[in-house]
Parts: sequence; structure tokens; C-alpha cells
Amino acid sequence: GLSLHAVTLVCVFLFSFLVFLRYQIYYGYPLQTYLEYPIIIAQDVILLLFILHFSGNMKQALFYAVTFGGGWYMLTLRKWIIDLAMNLCTFISAASKLAQLRCLWQTKDSGQVSALTWSMSAYTCA
Repeated sequence: GLSLHAVTLVCVFLFSFLVFLRYQIYYGYPLQTYLEYPIIIAQDVILLLFILHFSGNMKQALFYAVTFGGGWYMLTLRKWIIDLAMNLCTFISAASKLAQLRCLWQTKDSGQVSALTWSMSAYTCA
């Protein structure tokens, strides 16, 4: 089933990827170092739209678009904002894994989640 947890987790990952992409662009890194982020962001946006569509909350899509668009702009208002956001992304990604674990623990249903897949995901996040 689709839940608020799914939307929250997709938004957390989307925020992190947007910060990574904006940081790379802001500091002028070569395109090859961040070329995968636009693709990952597009995948997350499509996933978020599917979640909103199938949960009957498609009207919230505009809210998310405005929020992420505003965040994209606000990240570079000051240098310290983009630097702080980048430093917090590791913490935010790790916290999202803990949120996933909490959700699995509360529902007592891991569904199709294998221990190996989840371990690899947690390892790459850490």
C-alpha cells in the first residue's frame, strides 16, 4: 500500500539529490561528476507523481513542485546555506533509513524487502 511514509521518504531522497545537484552546479564541478543526479531526480519525481496519483492526492503535486522549486532557488541565496544543506544531506539520508526501519518495525511487515538489499542500501548511505 501507499502511505504518507512513502511520500515522505521519496521527498527526503528528492531533497538530498536536489541539494547534491545544486551544490555541484554552484561550485562549477565538471558535468561528468554529477550527470547521474538529473536522471535520479527525474526518477524520483515520476515515482512521487505515481504515489500521489494512486493515493488520490494529485492536487498536492503543485505544492511539492513549488516547495522543491523554491528550495532549489533558496539554496544559493547565500554560500553558507548550500554548504550547510550539503553537510546535512548525509544526516538526512541516514535518518531516512531509520524512518524506513521504524515503519517496518511498526507494521511488522517487511513485504518484499530482502535483508541483503536493505543492507546494501544502508551501507551505501553510510
